[in-house]
Amino acid sequence: MNVFIIGTGLIGGSLAIDIKAAFNEAKIYGVDKNSVFIEEALQLGVIQYKATIEDLEKADVVIIAIPVDAIVKVLPEVLDRIHDDCLVFDVGSTKEKLCKTIAKHMKRRNYLAAHPIAGTEFSGPQAAIANLYRGKTNIICEVEKTAFKLQEKAMEIFSRLGMRIRYMDPASHDKHIAYVSHLSHISSFMLGKTVIEKEKNERDIFDMAGSGFASTVRLAKSSPEMWTPIFKQNKDNVIKTLDEYIKNLTRFKELMEEDKFSNIHNEMENTNHIKTILKGIK
Repeated sequence: MNVFIIGTGLIGGSLAIDIKAAFNEAKIYGVDKNSVFIEEALQLGVIQYKATIEDLEKADVVIIAIPVDAIVKVLPEVLDRIHDDCLVFDVGSTKEKLCKTIAKHMKRRNYLAAHPIAGTEFSGPQAAIANLYRGKTNIICEVEKTAFKLQEKAMEIFSRLGMRIRYMDPASHDKHIAYVSHLSHISSFMLGKTVIEKEKNERDIFDMAGSGFASTVRLAKSSPEMWTPIFKQNKDNVIKTLDEYIKNLTRFKELMEEDKFSNIHNEMENTNHIKTILKGIK
C-alpha cells in the first residue's frame, strides 16, 4: 500500500508514523513544498521516501495535511492525478468550502472529508508523535459521496489508528468546531497578547505565572500559518462565537463593577457542569 502524505508536519507526520506501525506493508511517501520539512521527515524516519505531486499516479492512499487554504487549491489537482481505486482524505479543520470546491469533480467519489480532533501546539516533523489519534474523535462529512469500497479502506485505517468516528454535514461541522476549537485558539492568542503587552512595563509578571496560565495560553504557541486560513474560511461562524463570548465577558465585567459577587459565584458554579461534560476527554 503506497501512502502519500502531503504535508509532513505534526498532523501528517503523526499519521505517517501510526499508519506505518499499523500496516506492515505500507510504504510512506512524503510530499512537502518545505524542503527543510521533507528532509527532516526523512531523517527522522517519519517518511520512507521523498516524492512530488507528479508521483501520485502510484498512490493507493493520499492524505492531505496542509493549511486549509492550500487544501482547497491542492485537492482538485490531487484528484486529477490519482488512479480510480485511490482513496484521498484530508484532515483540515474546516469542511464546507472544501466540499463545495470539489462537489462536481469527476473523481469526487475518491475523496473523503475527514477531521481528526487531535493535535498539539507544536509544529513540524520533529513534533510528530506516535498514537496522537488513539481515542480521538474523527469527524467524517458527506460520507455518502465517497465510493463504498473506499469508505471501507478509510475506516480500516481509522480503526487501526484507534479513532472514534462521528458523522456530520459540513455546515454543522464548521459551526460546532468554531465553538470548541477555533474560539479556544483565539482566546489563547489574545490572552497571550494581553499579558505580553503588560509585561513590557512589568518585567516580573511571568515570574508569577503558574500552571493555570501556562495551560490557558498553550494554544497561543500554535502555528499562525495554519490558523489564519482557518479563521478566514470559517469567518462567519467564528464571528458569531466571538459575539457570544464577548457578551459573556462583558456581563462578567459588569457584575464585577456592580459588586455582584454572588452572581459571579452562581455563574461559575453553573459553568462547573462542564467537568461532567468533558469527563474522560484528554
